[in-house]
Amino acid sequence: YCIGVKMENNVITINNVEYKEEELHDQSKYLIAQIKDLQAQRSQIKFKIDQVDAALSTMTNALIESVKKD
Repeated sequence: YCIGVKMENNVITINNVEYKEEELHDQSKYLIAQIKDLQAQRSQIKFKIDQVDAALSTMTNALIESVKKD
C-alpha cells in the first residue's frame, strides 16, 4: 500500500486520477513493477515474521515450563 496510489486490473490510480498501465511510459511501468515486487516482498516478510513470532512464543512458553521443573 502506497499513500495516494492504488493498483487494480492494470489500472493505476494516483491521487484520484486513473491511468491505464499499458498507456504509461516505460519508466512508469518500471516503477509500477518495482512497487508490485516490493509489496510482494513485504507480504513475504510479514508471513515470516508471523512464523517467527509463533515460534518465539512456543519456545518462551517451553522455557517457562522448563524452569518450573528445576
